[in-house]
Amino acid sequence: MNKNGLKWLWDNLKLPLIAIVLGFVIGAVFIIIAGSNPIVAYTALFKGSMGGLSKIGETLYKTTPLIFTGLAVAFAFRTGLFNIGAEGQYIVGSITAIAIGWYFQNLPGIILLPLILIFGALAGGIWASIAGFLKARFGVHEVITTIMLNYTALIGTNYIIRTVLNPQVLQGTTKMAFSVSIPEKARLSKLSEFIPQFGYSSAHTGIFIGIICALAIYFILFKTTLGYEIRSVGFNPEAAEYGGISKKKNIVLAMFISGLLAGLAGAVQVTGLIYKVNMSAGMSGYGFDGIAVALVGGNHPIGVLASALLFGVLSNGARKMQLAGIPKEVIGIIQGVIIIFIAGKLIVQLISKRKKTAAHKEAE
Repeated sequence: MNKNGLKWLWDNLKLPLIAIVLGFVIGAVFIIIAGSNPIVAYTALFKGSMGGLSKIGETLYKTTPLIFTGLAVAFAFRTGLFNIGAEGQYIVGSITAIAIGWYFQNLPGIILLPLILIFGALAGGIWASIAGFLKARFGVHEVITTIMLNYTALIGTNYIIRTVLNPQVLQGTTKMAFSVSIPEKARLSKLSEFIPQFGYSSAHTGIFIGIICALAIYFILFKTTLGYEIRSVGFNPEAAEYGGISKKKNIVLAMFISGLLAGLAGAVQVTGLIYKVNMSAGMSGYGFDGIAVALVGGNHPIGVLASALLFGVLSNGARKMQLAGIPKEVIGIIQGVIIIFIAGKLIVQLISKRKKTAAHKEAE
């Protein structure tokens, strides 16, 4: 790698690295205030998340959905959109995966599994496109519509579980608080099936789908005309329109692709481990965590992979820390400091950009 490449890498990595270090330092201060030893706490954290293949596998399981939702939010950011609806898109992808798995259960597994993943992703994409269309056609802010669509997805999914996809309703007996299950032949393989040392961990082959998606999104954003148009609209919508790039088309398309990734997260999670949707569980939180993952990853697909792994480590290691007598809330403090530090810079950049735009308009 030449000097320019190293400089670019450092420019993009220095803020997240500083934020992570600062997060752990401030976390250590709170651990001391709580009367515990930071060294003991962080040793437990990393042993709990990386201390052996079985624990690494569990960390990879925690990481997998965050890759998809982080990519979903990051892709929308690249078009200047703030997709707060990855949670709802995840839910829609999950229930669609259940529906496809149930109604086409007689198909061979080699056909059924890809069908479930494809339709789960498409459902998320279509759901996100609603907000994209309203933004492009009527100027309705996507933050409002995506938040509202989260709850619409949750309530609608709960209704579907209580009615058409409830195992006891289908059998004519008492209703249950969860949906029917994905057929066994349409489930993703556990990593322990190939590497026995992964043991009890929940890690499955969905992690590889996530990595492939990250590489595909990188290629789309930085190696294709579509990616150039999307980034152009995100950087300067007016200049992009002047250059012949349709802002409205790219807004809808970006939201569709963003939702596609979040919907795929739900489908992968259903086929990888949970196999059903529980209506009493409410929102999973993966969509909201995806916002933090995207911010820490610099809205870059490769950065999202690293960021999702970090959050997976923190999430999985929190249990071991708690067993060592350290409050699990310390993990929330670390995550919060990291996000605040990075978001602070983005807010400053946004204010600066708006001031420049306003000054430019006044000069005209």
